[in-house]
Amino acid sequence: MMTRCLTFIVLAATLVVAGSSRVLPHAQGGGQLESLPEVPPHLVYVPMDIAERMLEVAGVTKNDVVYDLGCGDGRVAIMAAKKYGARGVGVDNDPERIAEAQANAEREGVSHLVRFVQQNTIDLSEATVVTMTTPQSASWLGLNGLLQPLLTRQLKAGSRIVTNFVAGSMKNWKPDRVDRFTDARGNARAILYLWKHDGTVRS
Repeated sequence: MMTRCLTFIVLAATLVVAGSSRVLPHAQGGGQLESLPEVPPHLVYVPMDIAERMLEVAGVTKNDVVYDLGCGDGRVAIMAAKKYGARGVGVDNDPERIAEAQANAEREGVSHLVRFVQQNTIDLSEATVVTMTTPQSASWLGLNGLLQPLLTRQLKAGSRIVTNFVAGSMKNWKPDRVDRFTDARGNARAILYLWKHDGTVRS
């Protein structure tokens, strides 16, 4: 079973969450968000069906470069490469997760398409798709103010962002799609949000 480390911040309605990293987009101008709290153990895993659904919602193709913030074991980037032929970049601040992700990519035969980097900030200018998951935790709420401007400043027009949360700074940025994902039995699995970046920097 592959594990997943998380990205940043939180808000909103998510039914199933996962991950455990604290990776933040690089803040131009020297600004940087503070470290985030540890993720509770029961929220460390992102189910494979939800990871797969995120890529489907984003409409990933072989022409995409998928950046997964808080990549953990690398499952999203690996799945994007294996299923769609896309290039992938996973970012995490935990060296054990990076080593695990690299080993998983090698085992799945996609190490030529994906790379994993251990760092706390990242330049997203190459990305065409950004994926993020985060736990539903009130302790993250105070850190979400810079998320939208950081993403919109760095991403190219036409890039897509898919998350299972709506950060405070993204409340007025209407999602292009809200996907209420259910399993074959009709059980709720996750609420996913898709934004298509139009090139406008939002504050």
